[in-house]
Amino acid sequence: MNLFKKTKLRKYKKCRKNKLKNLEFKATNLKFGTFGLKSIESGIITSNQLLSAKQTILKKIKKKNKIWVNIFPNVSVTSKPIGIRMGKGKGQVSNLVCRVSCGTVLFELCGLNNLTLFEALKVGGSKLPIKTKIFN
Repeated sequence: MNLFKKTKLRKYKKCRKNKLKNLEFKATNLKFGTFGLKSIESGIITSNQLLSAKQTILKKIKKKNKIWVNIFPNVSVTSKPIGIRMGKGKGQVSNLVCRVSCGTVLFELCGLNNLTLFEALKVGGSKLPIKTKIFN
């Protein structure tokens, strides 16, 4: 019997971050709305950035129109506090992010006035750290 062999397995598998894809082929078309916000470049969007973009879009469109968010932050990012030495395991979860590849539809809108929808998506896209474009 090997005393140094690890007998207990981890309860949860550690999240692997992988590389970002250059292009997205599945989630490139509108499913629900008439206007959409599409990413032009690959990148990482944090949950706070996604929330602020959604809130600004909701503020512009009021309650007359409907919004769909097609991405969800499901990748956890860990960090250790300042002043702790190397080693001693993995750090605490600091925030959640979602990886977005080029061509992914982020938001979809549908409603009455197309001008307000276009304006709302323009303001919401400016809150995100990646380049976006509006399409219908």
